Amino acid sequence: MISQYRQYRRQLSDVVAILLGFSGCLNAGDWPEFRGPTGQGLSVATNVPIHWSQSNNVAWKTAIPGEGWSSPVLARGKLFLTTAVPTTDGGGLSLRTLALDANTGRIDWDTEVFRVESGTAPGIHRKNSQASPTPLVAGDRIFVHFGHLGTACLDFDGKIRWQQTSLKYPPVHGNGGSPILVDDSLFFSCDGGSDPFVVALAADTGEVRWKTPRTTPASKKFSFSTALLITNGARREIISPGSGAVCAYDPSTGRELWRVRYGEGYSVVPRPVFAHGLLFLGTGYDRPSLLAVRPGGEGDLTETHIGWQTTRSAPNTPSAVVVGNEVYFVSDGGTATCADAQTGKVHWNERLSGDFSASPVAAEGRIYFQSEDGIGIVVKASPKFEVLARNDLSERSLSSYAVTDGGLFIRTQGHLYRIGNPAL
Repeated sequence: MISQYRQYRRQLSDVVAILLGFSGCLNAGDWPEFRGPTGQGLSVATNVPIHWSQSNNVAWKTAIPGEGWSSPVLARGKLFLTTAVPTTDGGGLSLRTLALDANTGRIDWDTEVFRVESGTAPGIHRKNSQASPTPLVAGDRIFVHFGHLGTACLDFDGKIRWQQTSLKYPPVHGNGGSPILVDDSLFFSCDGGSDPFVVALAADTGEVRWKTPRTTPASKKFSFSTALLITNGARREIISPGSGAVCAYDPSTGRELWRVRYGEGYSVVPRPVFAHGLLFLGTGYDRPSLLAVRPGGEGDLTETHIGWQTTRSAPNTPSAVVVGNEVYFVSDGGTATCADAQTGKVHWNERLSGDFSASPVAAEGRIYFQSEDGIGIVVKASPKFEVLARNDLSERSLSSYAVTDGGLFIRTQGHLYRIGNPAL
């Protein structure tokens, strides 16, 4: 009999193949956006490392200029990430995109996308940066997003195809959510201090295709979540959490299809996950919950479509991941949970080490967590708690992993690491 994990991996492989087909020119080992090819932290890579340290199982380590917490993405043997480098004229910032050779760690090009003059960039949270949204790769295009500071498209040679700087809003704590690509539109949320909205840009020109205001009961309007495109029956929905509510939007028009309210929840960060007909999503500060929501329908579904919810060890920042019949998540304070995805019944609830901002990933029947102290904790994907390894890079880390065959890419305060042996 085929094991549950092998069945799940075969199903995941089919999903990844379909998504890569839509993306064009990508390979099965690529990790083209925040949380990978499905956007949900799932990898079909093989020979993914379990053990590493600063001196063990490191293929290469490359110093990255400036500051940024965007996660690395991988496409066609190249890694892409963004960073904010102080300018020499005092107080300004150069917002840049870097491309690295995935086998050697060599920086192939380093392009300035935007320049922020001294004193014009609003302040950010101590756990944020001016380059936190993760790039997205589709075909020969690299989309980079710096929140209220601008969005752009580059080619694989680092040349800028277009720039979009007309979308102004008052940021709170800086930037966060990453863009997603839906057909020929680039979608992201603009949840600032007031008048939040969501928007779709034409992927080939950067022009605004549609823009939809967000009206919710939350008094604090700012949030930082990355949306997820799902197919619910015959209908596709863009699922975008914000302050006070998660909303579903029509990809073509931006019309709000439905919403589920969660009161005053704000500064929402986790990206939704969709499995077993349920959306798993966080509700933000001050008292986070994890909700399991049935999508579909029209209007306000708060009273009818919440399957289950929990406040126990719910995350403010890391996204969840679903493997087989279980959902795994970790609180910002470092308590990890494994629960039945359909019922919410908790299998285990265990303290890891340190605080957490990075979202976990799943590969080869394992869950990979990354603490803010740079400790990678590998846990068996099982209803029984089992730690397989603790791996210390001894450097601050808030970014999420990128995964490929035989390797992990980890961004720290000043470096990008390749763990494991590069492909020959």
